[in-house]
Amino acid sequence: MNLDAIKQVYLIGIGGIGMSGLARYFKHLGCEVNGYDRTETELTKTLAEEGISITYQDEVGSIDPIFHQPAADTLVIFTPAIPKDSKIKAFFESQGHVLYKRSQVLGIISESRFTIAVAGTHGKTTTSTMVAHLLKDSGYDCSAFLGGISSNYGTNVLYGNNNTVVVEADEFDRSFLTLHPNVAIVTSSDADHLDIYGDKSHLLESFQLFLDKVVQDGTRIIKKGLEFKGQISYSGHEVADAYASNVHVREGEFYFDYQDVHGKIEDIHLGIPGIHNVENAVAAITVARLLGISAEAIKNALTTFKGVKRRFEYIVRRPEVVYIDDYAHHPEELRAFLTSMRKLYPTKKLNVVFQPHLFTRTRDFVDGFAEVLSMADNLLLMEIYPARELPIEGVSSSWLLDKITAQHKQIVTAEEVLDFARHEKPDLIVTVGAGDIDKLVKPLQAIFEHA
Repeated sequence: MNLDAIKQVYLIGIGGIGMSGLARYFKHLGCEVNGYDRTETELTKTLAEEGISITYQDEVGSIDPIFHQPAADTLVIFTPAIPKDSKIKAFFESQGHVLYKRSQVLGIISESRFTIAVAGTHGKTTTSTMVAHLLKDSGYDCSAFLGGISSNYGTNVLYGNNNTVVVEADEFDRSFLTLHPNVAIVTSSDADHLDIYGDKSHLLESFQLFLDKVVQDGTRIIKKGLEFKGQISYSGHEVADAYASNVHVREGEFYFDYQDVHGKIEDIHLGIPGIHNVENAVAAITVARLLGISAEAIKNALTTFKGVKRRFEYIVRRPEVVYIDDYAHHPEELRAFLTSMRKLYPTKKLNVVFQPHLFTRTRDFVDGFAEVLSMADNLLLMEIYPARELPIEGVSSSWLLDKITAQHKQIVTAEEVLDFARHEKPDLIVTVGAGDIDKLVKPLQAIFEHA
């Protein structure tokens, strides 16, 4: 496929974070961009404001006639999350269009560029965004396709004036195997997406295949302790080829030293909180050093890094109340997040609002979730967000709650969370999960800011 010839693009499932990035990319190139998604969100509203036409009706009649006939200048992209019985998808197939997965298009975009790909079952969004910011802020420059909305740039796609591209490499549906990275990072490989892979061994196999895609003379940067071999190991808490030391909190902010074979960068101030984000920063710094970016430029960039929306995001930060929202939806992500909360606010009562994501993930990791959520002083547990799944008999939030040992715990609705905020006036509260729990963010923010 010759992307230079593309004049019009239709995206089925345009509201997804990866699909929306492609929509913005092709709009930036001057293409006519249309798309479909099931529901309107803040992200799709923003896309519409940027001049992209979106329908929320899965009906053939909602498709602009300019997209009906296959043509060399027309590209149709779909996400695997789209139901198999989608009328719009079926129409394009019946008309003879070749439908491309998002990952295939991303592979084509990146194949002629110097590609830095960041993979991992967690940590990849923040790390890839951090790498992109280091390159942008230092003046090295890059383009980027990110798995979240960068708080520095207000978007999930960046446009550069050089041949370097930073890509979040997604293991879901083995999407990252379309890439041929010059630099590959693997942040983690905990069991996840077992509805796709079946078991952890097949997940690890896919990560190894991803690493095998690194070009000749390319570089593999692997978190120490993972089951893969790379030229450079890194860690946020123990000696490795690149590692953090002297990690500490000063006035609610994280500081650390970075060490590699080239020497030490001392007293780095990280613009976002979290012990796990210190480790993410070590990986990002290692890429920057590989590209010859100076220690001073690295320190300046990390100080100004504002993170990613819904990744340890401060919504309200006042003396009387701290409210943080996070996307964590796997036990190890939760562990890293809640451990950092304890380190930052050791004397405050930790109120956790958590929405489990997927019946299969809850089933597969119920004991891990129970252990980690027991760290909360008070747990408000929402019902499982099904996403693409049907319910599984016996798998429920009540089942999970019974296994949790926190002294104060209950199952709640969204409205009950808001009632809790109004009446209990907690001084430390977090909302956590990958479903639609983010709909609580603005109402909770309004409650705390007008209290």
